[in-house]
Amino acid sequence: MAAAGNGMATATATATAGLAPMKATSDGAWQGESPLDYALPLAILQICLVVIVTRGLAFLLRPLRQPRVIAEIIGGILLGPSALGRSKTFLDYVFPKRSLTVLDTLANLGLLFFLFLVGLELDLRAIRRTGRPALAIALAGITLPFVLGIGTSFILRSTVNTGVRGGPFLVFMGVALSITAFPVLARILAELKLLTTDVGRMAMSAAAVNDVAAWILLALAIALSGSSSPLVSLWVFLSSAAFVAGAALFLRPALTWVSRRSPDGEPVKEVYICATFSAVLAAGFATDAIGIHALFGAFIVGILVPKDGPFASVLIEKIEDLISGLFLPLYFVSSGLKTNVATISGARSWGLLVLVITNACVGKILGTIISAALLRVPLRECFALGFLMNTKGLVELIVLNIGRDRKVLNDETFAILVLMALFTTFITTPIVIAVHKPAHRAVPYKHRTILRKDNDVHSELRILACFHGSRNIPTLINLIESSRGTRRRGLTVYAMHLMELSERSSAISMVHKARRDGLPFWNKSRAADDVVVVAFEAYRQLSSVSIRPMTAISDLSTIHEDIIASAMDKRAALIVLPFHKVQRLDGGFESLGAAHQSVNRRVLLDAPCSVSVLIDRGLGGAAHIPASDVAFSVAVLFFGGADDREALAYGSRIAEHPGIALTLFRFVPTSGGVGDDDADELAIKRFCSKAGTAVREAVADGGARLTAAIQSAGRFNLFLVGRRAMAAAMLERTDCPELGPVGSYLVSPWFSPAASVLVVQSYESKLGNNASLSESAVETCNLPDTPPVAVCSEKSSPSDQQDVV
Repeated sequence: MAAAGNGMATATATATAGLAPMKATSDGAWQGESPLDYALPLAILQICLVVIVTRGLAFLLRPLRQPRVIAEIIGGILLGPSALGRSKTFLDYVFPKRSLTVLDTLANLGLLFFLFLVGLELDLRAIRRTGRPALAIALAGITLPFVLGIGTSFILRSTVNTGVRGGPFLVFMGVALSITAFPVLARILAELKLLTTDVGRMAMSAAAVNDVAAWILLALAIALSGSSSPLVSLWVFLSSAAFVAGAALFLRPALTWVSRRSPDGEPVKEVYICATFSAVLAAGFATDAIGIHALFGAFIVGILVPKDGPFASVLIEKIEDLISGLFLPLYFVSSGLKTNVATISGARSWGLLVLVITNACVGKILGTIISAALLRVPLRECFALGFLMNTKGLVELIVLNIGRDRKVLNDETFAILVLMALFTTFITTPIVIAVHKPAHRAVPYKHRTILRKDNDVHSELRILACFHGSRNIPTLINLIESSRGTRRRGLTVYAMHLMELSERSSAISMVHKARRDGLPFWNKSRAADDVVVVAFEAYRQLSSVSIRPMTAISDLSTIHEDIIASAMDKRAALIVLPFHKVQRLDGGFESLGAAHQSVNRRVLLDAPCSVSVLIDRGLGGAAHIPASDVAFSVAVLFFGGADDREALAYGSRIAEHPGIALTLFRFVPTSGGVGDDDADELAIKRFCSKAGTAVREAVADGGARLTAAIQSAGRFNLFLVGRRAMAAAMLERTDCPELGPVGSYLVSPWFSPAASVLVVQSYESKLGNNASLSESAVETCNLPDTPPVAVCSEKSSPSDQQDVV
């Protein structure tokens, strides 16, 4: 024993002498020292290089609609010995062997907290409510590939992976072939706008069950690979169970107490956040000491954090950008440095790669198709579901890296399995696009405008009201209240929450809220804390307006397709869009970005009904005003043309509200007729006979006189104006051409009254010749190929289902 101990000490000393540890920092290049010989500057260089390469590849792969994990895996392989690492000079300078310990430590630290984030977003109560069809598909999608993985392990063990113990290798191969990447699948479904289709809901439910099963199987594989003694493996199992039980008994009550002391509307104390992160690290240390990897401890703590209240979301906000953006890509590079594609050489090795890919695809896809077909799922959806469930991702790499570190997988087997994961994920998006094309017929409907014929004036008005966040809610509800009219069933509003699907890990939490039936991913106890749902539900109960909250989750470059498709699906007569600028405390505007402005321009270009842009200056204040207390003054600025007639029709409806005083300002050109005089006169006569409002006229013969006339009109709470009003431009330059000449002036700093503005564009069958929009619109939406599937009702009801065309 002593001799053995002395031998180990000598070996360690020799290794240490041969590979001296790097110092943290240098004294600088002026002192003749290279920063690349020191740990901190070298780690900084490695992180920057990793971010540049992975983000650059993600940008290049964006047209192919590939998830970012693909770019990160490819980036890791390119930086490793398969490509750039073939240069010994590059490896010696950028990724020297003695720096890999620091790199692996940072990568695993990032992985530790990323798994904590995954646990934060996983609700076990929701998983238990998963329906039987999804459970059956998940079990079939695990069982068949696991069995094929066992068969594949015998072939690999007798050829390229000789000399390893059969039990652990068998389990690792089964897990590697049967995993479905839940976060990557969520991203692909969102990109393809399949989240709320039957295929998307089924895939997400089955993937959640698969994810939990994968972690259990991975824990089993790690326990078996730790020692050749069955007794040691048993102790690892018992210790792991004791850890989970102890965390549930002692840590969960503490986290619950912290969550209760962090109410909505108040900042979470720094000591609570620090204590939780310390608990994550301590749990990682405990599970590493047990022998099942540190990431399991972090994952368990994430699961135990209460999902109700703001505490979990604050924890996510604190660390997700740093972890997902900087440290997690290091894990992919760490894997790439261990992946040498050159080890796959010769017909036998490439044949084994084809065999592994075939077994992985056949097992996952065939198992899913068979189980889905037995549940009477349409054949086309069965195939799409099968390829979706074949998605791999981070968990796959974790399995492979642990297997390699435990000497269960050698270099060649590791490279084969990494390429298998890359290939199966890469093919998912193009194949699903080819296989699953939901048909959406552009069904014509009658009422696409507010302005209607005399025999249709009492028909129902449907509005699709879009908003970005809770700050838009009071103005939007007050506008709805003003628009409800006097008829019993006069107004139905679909309130659509526009949520950008980002690359952040918490995008999964937005997916949770997108469930049409609320199960299994939406924790219903959180609904009471959702200020958006509460606000609209309260207004619905206090008024005769039918309110249906909806959620659209998409990238900003494609979210206009969701708005257009939903307007068609709900047969809306008017779309209300939020202005891309928000008001600051000093009264000025702050832009949300060109992407938000582009959304409005694309909708204006291709909408199937009338569109309006709402410039929010606090209509009615910061809260909803009860109907009995409404006292608004509204002005309609009428210059002539279809858009102004549509704005006037909307004003006529608003004038029905007993608490609203509406004034019509008609601007008459001195140059005579403008071609639409008859239609304009008829519209004004109908308005005056119905609303009983006097018309105030002013001369419109130039920008200066127009601005003076509008300024002298008085103070109002809301201005209604047509986007393409027949008025001279009032500003020499404007960055908001989508508002038209009058709307642009009303939101400019030169217009002193702080009033909200609604700029209205009337529906026309062809808007393609609108130069001001077509110049700035990047792409248009092809309605027949754009299903309304990225949008769902947060509260479904039988009446809601009847509204779907």
